[in-house]
Amino acid sequence: VGMATMVLIGILKFVLAFFGATVRRVIPAAGIFGSIGGVGIALLGTLQLATIFSEPVVGMIALGIVLYALVARIRLPYRAPEVLVAVASGALLYYGLGASGLLVHDLAVPHATLTFGLPLPSAQFLQGMPAVLHDYLALAIPFALLTIIGGVINTESARAAGDEYETRDILLTEAFATLVAGVCGGVAQTTPYIGHPAYKAMGGRAAYTLATGIFVGLGGILGYIAFLAGALPLPALAPILVFIGIEMTTQSYAAVPRRHAAAVTLTVLPSVAYLVVIFLGQVHGGALLGAALDPAATMKSTGLTNPAFIQTCAVMVMLANGFIITAMLWGGVVAFLIDRAAGRAAVLLLIAALFSVVGLMHSVLPTGGVYAPGASGSTWPAHWAAAYIALALLLWVLSRTRAYRESPPFPTSA
Repeated sequence: VGMATMVLIGILKFVLAFFGATVRRVIPAAGIFGSIGGVGIALLGTLQLATIFSEPVVGMIALGIVLYALVARIRLPYRAPEVLVAVASGALLYYGLGASGLLVHDLAVPHATLTFGLPLPSAQFLQGMPAVLHDYLALAIPFALLTIIGGVINTESARAAGDEYETRDILLTEAFATLVAGVCGGVAQTTPYIGHPAYKAMGGRAAYTLATGIFVGLGGILGYIAFLAGALPLPALAPILVFIGIEMTTQSYAAVPRRHAAAVTLTVLPSVAYLVVIFLGQVHGGALLGAALDPAATMKSTGLTNPAFIQTCAVMVMLANGFIITAMLWGGVVAFLIDRAAGRAAVLLLIAALFSVVGLMHSVLPTGGVYAPGASGSTWPAHWAAAYIALALLLWVLSRTRAYRESPPFPTSA
């Protein structure tokens, strides 16, 4: 079933790849880069702090070296490679403190168990295809769409960093890789990884990308990736993700007109909601993730008696589902309003209404799946769609007034 889902997602990506460039042209840069910034702040930044400070001495030293050498860009003695020094220093501290019994937690020593598994094409995915088409199509569609949009965002991020790529070619490569992975037994789809400006700042070029692909590919075949993941302490690795998050967030503001800064900031918020939902999913066996679909059942299963809290959980879940799309559209709306293009802002709101009613955005399902209009089992989608439509109509009406026509342009100094 996992293979069949991958193959289906790969096929969907081949179709969606031809619309990526259109998204890149239609959505203002604030919407695209702001969604990157949100991921940088919430998921690659804040979320990693818990890992870094789980072992404060190890994490702080590794983070300090990253801030010193990569953020402040101060050379290390003997031109030592910054990332290697940060990780190695953290790892040495971890095992040194662990051997002395000075860690917060017990020292974890991995076992070197290597395996061999050559990925070979197989037609077994055909056995799972009926189940996917019947039960998992609603999950496959939004996952394919989100990673395609992620590919568009990453391509635009690379362009802002000085590297121009054809959006369609990047997305077709992503689709082909996903399809091949599914046929060869893969159950996790591939997509361009976020953070191009950070890798470039660390000195990564085409050879680095090629070496990474070979190293990780062989690691999957031979099994040493699992060993390294256990051998290298997470508090020493997490600072690298924080640096990537810092670079992404910095680019989000630097790559757009200064007047669009407010639009970028707004796009960060759905990623924060996603961060909240990550933690909600860890309590009460994930029961709070059903708050939007069935609040009464959620209260009963969790024993919670505060309806306002359950409602807040429901809203967080809906903001988190499809958060990348939400961020892009919200940022685009504000950017268009700042540029006195209320009509275009209204169009994006109508698109948001359509996406909301079918679950591509603000899905009420704990899985974030899509559904036919009116088939979700909740009234929330209709209310969200109505809210977007009402705001679109309001903007259209206001744009026809004399006050709108006589409003001065947004201050150019800002």
